Amino acid sequence: MPNSIRGAAAIVGASLAGLGGAPGRTSEDIAIEASYKALAEAGLTTQDVDAVFGSLPGDCNPLSGLLMAEIMGIRPKFTDNNRTGGSTFLSYTLMAAMAIRQGLCDTALIFYGSNQRSNTGKLVSSVRPFVYEAFYNPIFPATSYALAASRHMHQYGTTREQLASVAVAARQWANMNPEAFMRGPLSVSDVLNARMVSSPFTVRDCCLITDGGAALVMVSAKRAKDFPKKPVYLLGAAAATTHMNIMAMADLTETAAKDSGQRAFQMAGMKPADVDVVELYDAFTINAILFLEDLGFCKKGEGGSFVASGAIAPGGSLPVNTNGGGLSCVHPGMYGMFTLVEGVRQLRGECGERQVKNAQVALCHGSGGVLSSQITNILGSEATL
Repeated sequence: MPNSIRGAAAIVGASLAGLGGAPGRTSEDIAIEASYKALAEAGLTTQDVDAVFGSLPGDCNPLSGLLMAEIMGIRPKFTDNNRTGGSTFLSYTLMAAMAIRQGLCDTALIFYGSNQRSNTGKLVSSVRPFVYEAFYNPIFPATSYALAASRHMHQYGTTREQLASVAVAARQWANMNPEAFMRGPLSVSDVLNARMVSSPFTVRDCCLITDGGAALVMVSAKRAKDFPKKPVYLLGAAAATTHMNIMAMADLTETAAKDSGQRAFQMAGMKPADVDVVELYDAFTINAILFLEDLGFCKKGEGGSFVASGAIAPGGSLPVNTNGGGLSCVHPGMYGMFTLVEGVRQLRGECGERQVKNAQVALCHGSGGVLSSQITNILGSEATL
């Protein structure tokens, strides 16, 4: 593909910080720790960084890229902290790869940090219900996603038990991850009988509220082999947006992931069958079903039966959210960054008990707003170049 960024840049550092609870620490503190850890993993310092991409939660840090650069003593050639919600960080990898390919920078740092659990103890969204929705007092954003789930159930016969199986699979993966916030037994019955939040969702259909941060370091493919860890290459990436408010979504059962996925696969020169591990933004159980359908892993309307078959659980045909996802591992306001770190670790073979055997290709997918912004990244090992 002419001017493609396929394989032009690679991730050479990936880290996590402050997972679960980090009382007494600011979002910046957590992001800084993650950033220093990612740089140390790559054998770099802040003086090597000449591009900064990242954001912090809420509206209090609209210039967080500049703030982090100042705190860490970085004088970047290029900064960006666009906000598309939870998909944001998968756009940063795309933009970093473009900047690196064009010679605008050499070493890009991508960061996120949030103290949402210890600071507020509840889900805080920077988006508010649209004026015509607010009159009905929705539980935002849960009610918006519940609308999509209800429509999928009506249109395709998807059941609450099938939704619950997404949460159960996530917990099974989390039970093999010592960094996961929520571990222990979880059954379909447990999900169904948990406290109702917004029908058809109980609290176990909804993501966690935790603290946590993550960071990535990206460099050109030409430099990637010179670093301590195995490089993980960005093979394909694409973004697509259909709406902002859920009332403007043309079809509640089909997301823009259909478009972003097709174009990311086209850039990578791959198809769904080539993917070894999938990391999806699972803010709610319906997300996994919608995205698996729209990304081409199963047919539209068959996502419920697919997840209920055990396909996405440990031992299944398609490992999904191998860290436990936003449902059982971590969800500090925005989860997209954590799909990337887990994808990188799987391709490096660093995941211990939950490691997917011979993983060479990882698809990471972020969702922002209320099923609004969809961004797909396809990562690969050196063998995939």
